[in-house]
Amino acid sequence: MTSVRRPQLGGERAPAHGRAGRFALVGIVNTIIDFVAFGVLATVGVPLLLANFISTSAGMTFGFFAHRAFSFRSDRPLRETAVPFLLTTATGLWIVQPVVIHVVADLLPAVLDAGAAVTGVWVPKACAIGVAMVWNFALYHFVVFPSRPGADG
Repeated sequence: MTSVRRPQLGGERAPAHGRAGRFALVGIVNTIIDFVAFGVLATVGVPLLLANFISTSAGMTFGFFAHRAFSFRSDRPLRETAVPFLLTTATGLWIVQPVVIHVVADLLPAVLDAGAAVTGVWVPKACAIGVAMVWNFALYHFVVFPSRPGADG
């Protein structure tokens, strides 16, 4: 009987499609943290961009450790991945997301009921999360946690 060998956490690298699946799983948890914190803050009156800054900051720490150990199974030293992760993630969260939130929030009232919470809060945030997820995966995969030459995936 043959056994199936599975990569261990923090161990050998898995193919890119495995990284994408793990990235998505961590992203779901990270997004829940971000989305819930953002919604609570925004509905109690915190301005949208400040609520976004606070909610994304809460998810960033979780995201770094989860993506480093689980999604990309990086064996690179912490000091080699922390700064690129912070720069990539901070740009996605605090530049890309606010731009998308601003653009979508400005465009949607012309199309939908401007008074609806879904229009003013949830739709802009959901669009911003989608754009930032693509941004993050591409940069994490190629810059922050790249496969080493000869590594699988």
